[in-house]
Formats: sequence, C-alpha cells, structure tokens
Amino acid sequence: MQLVIPCMRRASLFILLYVFLMPILTQKLQAGTALEPPQATVSGTVTDTSGSPLAGVNLVVESKNVGTMSDLDGSFSINAGPSDVLIFSMVGYKTLTVPIGGREELFVSLEEDVTALGEVVLNAGYYTVSEKERTGNIATINAGVIDKQPVRNPLAAMQGQMSGVNIVQTTGLPGGGFEVEVRGRNFINGVSDPLYIVDGVPFGSQSLEASRISNEIIGGNVSPLNAINPNDIESIEVLKDADATAIYGSRGANGVVLITTKKGRSGKTRFDAHLSSSLGEVSHFVELMDTEQYLEVRREAISNDGYGSLLEDPFYDFVWPDIKSWDNNRYTDWQKELIGGTAYRNNAQLSVSGGGESTQFLVGGTYQRETTVFPGDSHYKKASVRSQVNHGSPNGRFKLSWSTIYSNEYNKMPSVDFSAKANSLEPNAPALYDEEGNLNWEGNTWDNPLASLEETYVAQSNTLISNVMVSYGILPNLELKSSFGFTSYRLDTYRTMLSSATNPGRNLTPQSYSNLTTNASQRESWIVEPQLHWRKDWEGVSAKVLVGTTFQSETTQQFVLRGLGFPNDGLINNMSAARTLEVLSDADSEYRYNAVFGRVNLNVLDRYILNLTGRRDGSSRFGPGRQFGNFGAVGLAWIFSRESLFGEGSVLSFGKLRASYGTTGSDNIGDYRFLDTYSVSGDDYNGVTILEPTGIFNPQFGWEENRKLEAALELGFFNDRLFLNASWYCNRSSNQLVGIPLAATTGFSELTGNFDALVENTGWELDLRTVNLSSKKLNWSTTFNLTLPKNKLVAFDGLESSTFANRYVIGEPLTIERLFHALGVDPETGVYTFEDYNEDGGISRSEDKEWIEDLAPEFYGGLGNSLSLGNITLEVFFQFKKQKAFNAFRYRSTPGYRGNASVDLYDRWQEPGDVAPIQRSFSGLAPSGGWGAFQQESNAAVSDASFIRLRNVSLNYKVPTLDNGLDVNVYLQGQNLFTLTDYKGPDPEEPSRDRLPQLRRISLGLQLSF
Repeated sequence: MQLVIPCMRRASLFILLYVFLMPILTQKLQAGTALEPPQATVSGTVTDTSGSPLAGVNLVVESKNVGTMSDLDGSFSINAGPSDVLIFSMVGYKTLTVPIGGREELFVSLEEDVTALGEVVLNAGYYTVSEKERTGNIATINAGVIDKQPVRNPLAAMQGQMSGVNIVQTTGLPGGGFEVEVRGRNFINGVSDPLYIVDGVPFGSQSLEASRISNEIIGGNVSPLNAINPNDIESIEVLKDADATAIYGSRGANGVVLITTKKGRSGKTRFDAHLSSSLGEVSHFVELMDTEQYLEVRREAISNDGYGSLLEDPFYDFVWPDIKSWDNNRYTDWQKELIGGTAYRNNAQLSVSGGGESTQFLVGGTYQRETTVFPGDSHYKKASVRSQVNHGSPNGRFKLSWSTIYSNEYNKMPSVDFSAKANSLEPNAPALYDEEGNLNWEGNTWDNPLASLEETYVAQSNTLISNVMVSYGILPNLELKSSFGFTSYRLDTYRTMLSSATNPGRNLTPQSYSNLTTNASQRESWIVEPQLHWRKDWEGVSAKVLVGTTFQSETTQQFVLRGLGFPNDGLINNMSAARTLEVLSDADSEYRYNAVFGRVNLNVLDRYILNLTGRRDGSSRFGPGRQFGNFGAVGLAWIFSRESLFGEGSVLSFGKLRASYGTTGSDNIGDYRFLDTYSVSGDDYNGVTILEPTGIFNPQFGWEENRKLEAALELGFFNDRLFLNASWYCNRSSNQLVGIPLAATTGFSELTGNFDALVENTGWELDLRTVNLSSKKLNWSTTFNLTLPKNKLVAFDGLESSTFANRYVIGEPLTIERLFHALGVDPETGVYTFEDYNEDGGISRSEDKEWIEDLAPEFYGGLGNSLSLGNITLEVFFQFKKQKAFNAFRYRSTPGYRGNASVDLYDRWQEPGDVAPIQRSFSGLAPSGGWGAFQQESNAAVSDASFIRLRNVSLNYKVPTLDNGLDVNVYLQGQNLFTLTDYKGPDPEEPSRDRLPQLRRISLGLQLSF
C-alpha cells in the first residue's frame, strides 16, 4: 500500500490532464468531420517494424469497393475521404485498421503475425533466417516485449523471457550488474558470460571496476550494458546451440546475445517523444526480533557465558550499551528507516526519423535520472544519443548502414549498502540525529549508519559503440559486404573514507585515517569483417554460401591509486594533498584476434535443410603453435509438414525435426598467461622498488573445447495458433583452462594450464505460443517457456590429490556447496551437533564437509498473457524458479550476539531437555560459542527458495487517432509487483541480506508520435 498510494497521486495528475484535454481534442476531431469534403488522394508508405518497405500490401477502403496494393518501395496511393478507414493486410503480418482522420499522407508499420511463422525473420549474426527454416536454436524477444518493462538495463528485460537463459540481478541499486548463464556453466574457471554483439559490433560485458572500491555498495560489478537504453532496442536474439554459435567460434562457447537497435523508416519525417516516471520500493522486509525479544536473548546469553553478575557493574557499561545505557523500551524498524524510502526514476526520450526510398535516418536522445531508497541525495544519471542511417543506391546494388551510440553515466552513492545495517542494527539503537540535528553518537557507544552518507562512491562512464556496414552487389546473386566497428568504454570511479564518518571515540584524524581510492580504466576495440555472400536457386534447390574473415584488436588499461592521510577531510578529493600514495594496480594489456569463417546452407524442396558452419580462430592468448583452433557445426532440419501426407485441411499446420552437432571453444583466461610475467607491487626494499614474479612460462596450454549436441521438435497446430518447440541439448566442455595450484615453496600460487576435466550440461527446453482468441476487436495470446537444466562434473583426473578436492565432486554439478550435515541441537548440552563422517570423534572442515547441496535452479521459466480489447492492451508476465538458497543461518545461527537477527533465533534452547531448533544463547565474549560457525556452513543454512514472481504488468491505452496525425499512448507498468515464496530472506533470486534486493516498481508513461 505504501507504494500504491504515492503512485496513485502521480497517476491522478495524468488522469486530470487527460480529462481536461480530451474534450478539447474531441471538439477538434468533431469539427474536422462535421462537413466532410469530397474524396481526395491519400498516399503514404508501408514498412515492417524494422523500417524496411513492404511491397504487395493489400489496401482496402472499409465499406467501399475500392482497393490497391503497395509498390516495391512500400508506397501507395488511393482515393478516400477524410472520414474513411483503410485496412492494410498481407500474409505474414497482422491486419491493421487505420482511420484517415483528414490526413493526406500516412505512415503505416505492420507487425509480424505470430501465426505466420515462416515470415518471421531472425537475426543470426552474420546472416538472417526465417523462423520456419532455421536449423539452430535462437531465442528472441522484440521491442513489443522490451518497451513494456520499466528497466534500465537490457538484461533485466530478458529475465524469465527465454528458455535456457538464466539471468540474476545482483543488486537493486542503479549501475549494478547481472549474472548471465546460457544453458549452464561450462567451465571450471567460472567464466560464464556470453558474447554480446550490439548492431554487429562485439561489446565487452566484463566489469572494469576495482572490487575494493565498490564491493560494499554494488558488489564490485558495474555492468557496461547499462549504457544501452532498452527503449532503443528493436530485438534481442540469443544463440544457444552449436549450429547457431559455431560461426562465432571460440567467442560463442557460452552463447551469443545479439542486440539490434531500432532503425529509421522511410516516409514523412516523424517525431517520437516518450516520457515516463516510476516509483520503486523494497518489496519484502525480513522479519527480525523486536526490542523485547532481542534484549531477552541478550541478557540470557550474557548469563550463559558467566557474566551475569557484571550486568550491575557500571564499569562494564561500555561492553553492552544496548542493555545498560540505551533505552530498553525504544524500538526502530531499521529496515524502513534505512532502505524503506522511495526511489524515483524519470525518463525522457525524443527521436526524429524518416527518409525516402534510398535513405532513411533516425536520430534520438535520452535522459534518465534515478534516486535510491536510501536516505540522502544518492542518484544515478544517464544521457545518451543515438543515430542510425541507411542508404541504398537506386538500383539496390550499393547499401550503407551507419549506427552510433554514445552514452554518459554518472552514479553517486554512499560508500556502503545500508541493507546490511538495516538487517543487523539493534532494535533499541539510538536516534540517528541529536536535538541539534547533528549525527548522534550516543556517547560514542555505537557507529551511526548515516555517517556513511558523508563518504562517497562515484562512478562515471562514457561509452561509444559505432559500426559501418557497406555492401555491394557484384552480381545479382553475389554480394560483397564488410563491417567496420569500434567501441570505447571508459570507467572512472572513486571512494572516499573519512575520519569524520567514524565514531569520535576512536580518535581518528584525517592525517591518520582519511583516504581516497580511485580507479581509471578503459577498454577500446576495433573490428573489421569482410564477407562474401552468394546465393543460387535451382528448381527445388536453394543454396546460400557465406565466407568471411575477422580482424579484431582490444586494449585494456586500469590504474588503481590510493591516497592516505589528508590535511583535512575537505581536501579528500585532491589526490595531491595525500601524505602517501599507493599504486594498487597498473595494468595495460592488448588482445589480438583473427578468424576465417564460412557457412553453406542448402534447402531442398523447401523441406530438407542442411546448414554447415566453420571457423578457424587465432588468439594472442596462447603460445607459439597453439594460437589457432578449428570449430564448426552441422545443422539438419526436416519440415515434414510439407510432405504430401499433410494436406491443406490438416490440424498439423507445421512440423519440423531439427538436430545439430558441433564444437566451439574458449580463450577466456586473460592476456599474457603463457609468458613469464612480473608485477610491480608498490612495495620497496631498502628504497628499491620490488618486482614480483606473477606468472610462469607455459606455452603448452591451448583452447578449451565445448561440444554441443541438440535435437528438437517443432509443431504448429490450427494454422500455428498453437505452436510448440521442444529441445533437448547436451554440451560437454573439456580441456579446461584453470590455474593449476602450486606449492608455496615455488614462489607462485598457480600455473595456468589445461586440466583433463569434463563438464556436462544437459537439459530440456520447452517453448509454447498460443493464440487463444483472435477477432477484430478482441485478441488473447499466451507464451510459456520452461527449462530443466542439469550440470555435472563427469571426469577430473587427479581431483582427489588437487586443491579442488574440497570444492568439486565427480558426478555432481559445479554449483554445489560442500557442507556439514546438521543433526540438530543436543537436548542436554544445548549446542549444535553434526555428522562425523570420518568417525574420528571430532568435527573438522577438511574431513567432515561431505553433505552436498546444489544451489543452481532445478527448473525455471515464464508465463505471459497478452489481452487486447479495442485500444486497450493488457500484458501480464510471471517468472518462476525451483531452487535452493542460503537462508538467514548463513549470516547468524547463534542467538545472543550483539546486533539484531532473524526472529527464528528466538526459538532457542534454554534448559536441559528442551527440544529446539536453535542452540543456546551465547554473547560472543566467552571463548566457547557453541558450534554456530559450523552451523552457518551446514545444510541447515540452506532452504527452499523457489518462487513465482509477477515480473511485469503493462496496461496500455492508445488514444484514437486525431485529425492532426498525432498518435498518443498512455501506459501504466509494474515490475516485480509481488512474489509467492516460502523463502524468508529479502529476495529468493538474490538471497544476500547485505545487498539491496531488486525493487518493486510502478511506472506511468506517455508516448507521442506525429
């Protein structure tokens, strides 16, 4: 209710504007139709959603026997009156009804019809393929799905929408990152990021942040993809199997994500404005102990530890101020106080597009400002501009496309995430401010959490993505094409730590404590990819051949500097004022990549399809003789519904069997790992700077390899109104590149090399689309996706004698946690007990952590429904997961320590004979504290974290077209509205109580086009 009420206040403003404006607009509309002039010529252009002209579109004047068709360039001309209605229809596209409304020129865009599967064209990277004729596994979402979600990062718009793609948001704060896995974790080294291609240009998704600067506020992960405005995206495709990814070779081992932005459309110059405002709040608070429960447990713990008699001694007041000096009747809900605010996000976007038959353009800009739920003035700002130009010669042989995205982000946050304090501060802790409005230190008895507002974390980034695609038709069936791409990503961050933000009782001064840590990092890359495309059609046979090469270079720099000791805290941002400077990191690396690739596609009788892809990659990350690797795949498809057995009236409208097998690889080990490497530590010995050896020469290691197998069945019924896609996959990753641990006596921690280990990912994926109702006014469609993944370490030679012996188990997933087996609380002693696996009479971490828990999802997916009635559209999407996660015991399993905790700890053991789930109270002052630390590492700290989440709701109203050509859309959107789960933590998807969970958001927006 706290979120709904302020939202309704702002919604009322839009409603009032609508109520007052609509009579004026209606009068204008009526005035334009009162005296209808004679019929006139109405002209315009018809395109698809990407802006490409559509030829052969049928145009009919409703209620009149008048019609025509669009020309090759999509243009049309027809005689009609100002009050007439035009109906546009074409096979493969949704029929569109457009009132003329007195206009002489119309711009019309037709959407692909989900029931006309063969006409839907998918982006496969170097080529396009129709949905019906693809041999690989390509998942996709388009602008219609992305635009209906109030998100700031494209990855957030993908959550739950695609089978086989598991995305987890790591923090609810702006600027944070995401964890992405396409069909599970393939490699032991933990690298799971897919390859991202933005408008044909590879874009590095790895964070350049220094973890020591932002680890306490956003987890050390700043996502470069925050630079891309989701509302600028036309479609996102994810390539999953070998047939789809092998053409990217080693870069596609973990899947490929293709992001295509919107393009200009031919026709009259068009202005589009988009304004939105959203509110965000924490959707769920943890149930903690109140003051009475907390103090009862604390006093009991002090007595249990033998200090009960000292509670009356004033000398020990400083040891337990929460009991002795603080108000024992005071209560503060610190979750509401520290993370219970409202985060506001305002977004404004304007674009201009248009063009003629030969040239189309789009230029747009976006500005976004967002606050947080924390106290203070923390905020995130992003400004971006984008341009896109398409040009083609009159004869269609020469084509040029140029796209550019530039984004600037500025993120100012406190130095720490308040979530940790909100979940652990004593419920009777003092007031935040004293009577004079200053920070209250309550006699130096506590650390005021708002002191962190005086310390600052700032991140500023600049991102440039640009690509030019040039093609020329040498012959009618032969085209020469080349792309030239460039990306630049610069991230500058800093964190201040001030003596004035510490407890005055510590007597810290700016000269002894205050420090500034900065990170200046940059990544630049360029890529050139010449390609040759050939196509030939014979009677019953169609062949497509693609040959190309890739030249890519990437440079990365990072400089992390810390200044210690300042004359005063007012000079904290002036590094030259620091008494001591420490260079924590100064890295500069260059990566070179070269490849030759090719594709052959054969289609026989429009039903038998063969797709062959291959790539030879070269990487600078391997030693001489090991730089090159060969990768390829074969894909087969049989569209059996086109056999004569199935006639026109068959219930089965489409049926296809497809299969693929191939290999991809990986060189994700970092640069220069095969060489002897040295690092400057920043330390010195007798005034001489120390040069430390950090890497051992090993030219023998080579490419990781990922073999992928898939089989799938696609079925369409009732003219594809019900469409099912079921896939089974098996990926096996071998020749694992990891750091081989070395003995400390060698002077090195590890040696990079190939482990003879085999990791297997198998699973089932199910995608279902149904058109439940389809009429002129009422339409209802449903989408459903389900993934059942399974990960397993199949083989690992020498695992038992390696340092990985305590981490992995053959036959188990890579995502397991090895834990103690908790046996409950001993009724006589009141302490936790555990299973003694080696039966030596004791419990040890090295010998008795044999209980296995897998924290990866058992299955996950999403369910969406779209319902439209006239000009009103309602879309609802649910996300679900079946999984386990660490619970509150992971952070605190013993009652009685200072600091609040889960109310579950109140149900503790108190006297011999008690049967309780929680051990006796301990204060933390005595040498023995039971077995609380082991309980935190046991299976008792794991619980079910399955959930069903209302991920997105969108209600859109399209205002009837006005006579001045103004199109108006008003919408109300909700994100993460509620979650059904038995999990008691902040968020079952990202269970850390030290990180702000993803917020519940409600957004109100207005779209204008003219």
